[in-house]
Parts: sequence; structure tokens; C-alpha cells
Amino acid sequence: FSPSVLGTREHWDAAYERELQTFQDIGDTGEIWFGEESMVRIIRWLEKHEVPLDSSMLDIGTGNGVLLVELAKSGYMNLTGIDYSPSAIQLSEKVREKEGMSNIKLKVEDFLAPSAELSGFDICIDKGTFDAISLDPSDAAGKRKLYVGSLCRVLKPEGFFLITSCNWTKEELLNQFREGFEILDELPTPKFCFGGRIGNSVTALVFQRK
Repeated sequence: FSPSVLGTREHWDAAYERELQTFQDIGDTGEIWFGEESMVRIIRWLEKHEVPLDSSMLDIGTGNGVLLVELAKSGYMNLTGIDYSPSAIQLSEKVREKEGMSNIKLKVEDFLAPSAELSGFDICIDKGTFDAISLDPSDAAGKRKLYVGSLCRVLKPEGFFLITSCNWTKEELLNQFREGFEILDELPTPKFCFGGRIGNSVTALVFQRK
């Protein structure tokens, strides 16, 4: 991928500072990455596979925290969101407060250098964070390796990793997460047709840690 400001912390700090101000002004929670259907897709999979409501879940790069709110509304009780942008965590705290979801835990954390207490999760969820890391102008390939290493540390053996991406195909994600993970499921995403070929603009996969 070509390096992009979308892979820099400065970009996301500025973006979430704007969204935080907008939320304070008019109560708008801001952008939902990949739309509401992406959250429905995740929750349906969890429900279909009867994932216990007390399973510990980590939202990697939680942004405005709306996914965690929807998970909480669906009955999930052990929810943690992290983001390396303090403004994102401030925004997600405001959204949590507005929705009355005091049981959601939120922390400023860089997933590429996670703290010791960030461990033992049953489920990790990523909606666009791995995409953003892949655009980092500073050693994106090295940071992708750090990401996989961090995921192995924070996710329990046999735990589930649900990833939604618009930059990577299924085959590419299988290659990125080949060490320590195996594919479990592919979630249905919108399809498009171009030049007689059918493809997906978004890829959503479920991996299980070996």
C-alpha cells in the first residue's frame, strides 16, 4: 500500500478531536466504520455461535466506542475498548455516558505496545485498525508483525479474532495471520461486479488462535 496520513497517530488525534467537539456541540457520535451493518454482522456471528454473554471482549482501536455500546445493548457484559488516541477515548467515554453503559471499560493503549494487564481476552475485534496500521508511512510491514505478536499475547488460546478490512482480501489476511491463527469463518459482506468479475469491497473474517 502507498503510505498515507491515515496511518499516523497525528491524523487520528486531529480527527477525534474534531469528532469530540462535534459530539459536545450537537451530540453526533461521528462515523461508524464500515457502517451499522458491520456491527450487526459481528453481533449475529457471536449470537449464532452462542458466545457466552460474560466472554471478555477487546475492541482494538475502538474510536467512538459505538460497537461496544451495541455489544452491551445485546447483553455482552465484559467489554473493553482501547485506542492510542486520547481524544478517541474521551469521545467514547462521552458516548458511553450518554448511553448509560457504565460497565464498558475504556483505556488509552497502543496495541503495538500493549500493557501487561491487557491479556486473557476470549475475543478480539478489529474494524479498520489493521487497515490503518498498514498505511503507516513508518515501517508498516514491521508494525503489522508487531500487531500479530500483540494479538497472540492478548488473546487466549482458542480465542476468536474478528477482523473487518477494506484494504485486504481474504487470501491476503490468511497470509498475514498464518502464524498462530487459523481461519474459522468468513462473514457475508456486500459484493460488486466489475469487468465481469465479482468481488467484495469489504472482507470480514473470523480467526481462532491456535
